[in-house]
Amino acid sequence: MNANRIDAVFHALRAAGRMGLFPFFTAGYPTLEATERLALVALEAGADGLELGVPFSDPLADGATLQRASEVALRNGASLAWTLALTERLRVQVDAPIVLLTSFNPVHRYGGARFVDDAVRAGADGVIVADLPSGEAADLLEVAGGHGFYLIPMVAPTTTPERLEEVGRTARGFVYCVSLLGTTGARPQVSERVPAFMAAVRAHVSQPLLLGFGIARPEHIVSVRPYADAVAVGGAIADLLAGTPDASMVPAVRVYISRLRAACEAPSRSPAS
Repeated sequence: MNANRIDAVFHALRAAGRMGLFPFFTAGYPTLEATERLALVALEAGADGLELGVPFSDPLADGATLQRASEVALRNGASLAWTLALTERLRVQVDAPIVLLTSFNPVHRYGGARFVDDAVRAGADGVIVADLPSGEAADLLEVAGGHGFYLIPMVAPTTTPERLEEVGRTARGFVYCVSLLGTTGARPQVSERVPAFMAAVRAHVSQPLLLGFGIARPEHIVSVRPYADAVAVGGAIADLLAGTPDASMVPAVRVYISRLRAACEAPSRSPAS
């Protein structure tokens, strides 16, 4: 069994002393063709991996921006099966980690074992099932583990110490840390509770920590760099695409990701006096 690309990229990030950047794209938004093109541009601009969102009609954790993106993607004809086909097309072009993000309903309808088989065959490295309680994840976790495919846990400021301890024992790849209570979407600033929240997670979890929800600007990344190993940026990208003409989307995403990537670099040290 080959090593998981998620582990490889976090090992490289530690060696380089910088934070990782995982942009999120809703599969099929703004168009079916554009998702692949924009994902490739994001990687070319310096992203370390991709999160591909499976569009769903009732995504509980998504704010208005990503709900709208899912609605558009579904109208375009995107689905879990189409997202897996997209993953396969991307995989033949890139070696970066690809993590799927979905609600449980599409996976349940598709069939858990079939989903894992097809996701691995397509070249995905893991999945985040946003609304799957840990007590109901055993079957999917067992199937995924047999394939070296990671079921990435999510934790939030409301996660109990007991649950964090369980995550620390069982998580593989990384742990997705939800920076705030509420839904996804860009915000003016990162929650002031992030340092305490991340310290509470780190007390129980040795795996890499990825911080998401509300990360939108380079200064946001700089502010959380002491606490997280990587960040996910999604709502802000959907906002950017919604406000950009089709012909300008590729350069707009390239510039935006480049700026975020620069903020992931470790600060340069002043020469000793």
